[in-house]
Amino acid sequence: MTFVKIYKIGSRGSPLALAQAEETRQRLLDAHKGTLTPAHLEIVAIKTTGDSIQDRALSEIGGKGLFVKELEEALISGKIDFAVHSMKDMETELPPGLVIDCLLPREDARDVFISASGARLSELPAGSLVGTASLRRQAQILNRRPDLKVDIFRGSVETRLRKLSEGKAAATLLALAGLRRLGNEAVATEILSVEDMLPAVAQGAIGIERREDDDQVAHLLAPINDSPTFARITCERAMLAVLDGSCRTPIAGYAEISGENELYFRASVLKTDGTIRLDAEGRGTIEDAEKLGIEIGRQLKDRAHDNNLTFDI
Repeated sequence: MTFVKIYKIGSRGSPLALAQAEETRQRLLDAHKGTLTPAHLEIVAIKTTGDSIQDRALSEIGGKGLFVKELEEALISGKIDFAVHSMKDMETELPPGLVIDCLLPREDARDVFISASGARLSELPAGSLVGTASLRRQAQILNRRPDLKVDIFRGSVETRLRKLSEGKAAATLLALAGLRRLGNEAVATEILSVEDMLPAVAQGAIGIERREDDDQVAHLLAPINDSPTFARITCERAMLAVLDGSCRTPIAGYAEISGENELYFRASVLKTDGTIRLDAEGRGTIEDAEKLGIEIGRQLKDRAHDNNLTFDI
């Protein structure tokens, strides 16, 4: 197929988002050598509501969907041809007429702990302030270290690191995937294992959203979809959908390939202050990724109900 039109790639305007859009662009060029040139792919930066409001937690202003609303509006109106997203920013239900059927190979999904003093999480003095905008991270930190304090710490990777250097917190946490994509992994004090800090659903995964009826874009994107990543994210998001998870709910989930055709999935739901944590895990075939996620989600939902917990699920 010969490509003649210029495809407009929608992206948030942060350095990390633009790096992800550029990765997508390069993968498309590599997949369509001889028929696609750099001139065919234009990155369009779009400012989102989530980027504009930096002084409040996402749970207070409408949730993680605020990072994609304007991108989806541009996609629906035809201003862009497809949008590149961090999959952990995506709601479990997409607007009618939009679909995500292309995921790039997942980066390392672990979180990193960064402290101004160089102390690891286990070494941080009692009473130290950890800055994070994530209820998932907050709840897991307080579950592990109830002697610490946690407060809102929002902004781009660069903004959070600047706040840390200015002494506004003793430590913060960021996704290893984002630091790697920015070439800034060296700032990490320690990389936290998934046992110590279970990742956010779909953390480290880049998804590409398109109009469902755009067959030309579907053909363009098909060669860069990574099937193992697609199975893992399908499982995690299925669990999240059962729990009706949002930024108001500390939920974590991580699926990994185990053997040739098996998924191992573990997930957690926590109380925001870290005093209660419910865990579940299971195994299933890659083909049954969605089924496994639903099963684990139902287990967690039932256990929350049995324990009279008032999670936002």
